[in-house]
Amino acid sequence: MDTIKNAGNYVSDKITSTAHGASKEANKEVAKDNNVGITDRVQAAGNALSDKTKETRDDASAEANKQKATH
Repeated sequence: MDTIKNAGNYVSDKITSTAHGASKEANKEVAKDNNVGITDRVQAAGNALSDKTKETRDDASAEANKQKATH
């Protein structure tokens, strides 16, 4: 039963990580866009950093769940 739970958590973490990665890339593009106001660019850069942190955290959690599911 734990194997199934860990496998489900792995899939969930990978999906969340992918979503944060996409958000990070979108925020990076806004931060680089000269046609966007400076306030929005700075906010987008901060959001990109936050998304990267979340992406990394979710990747680590996914890897841990993957290891639990396979052992």
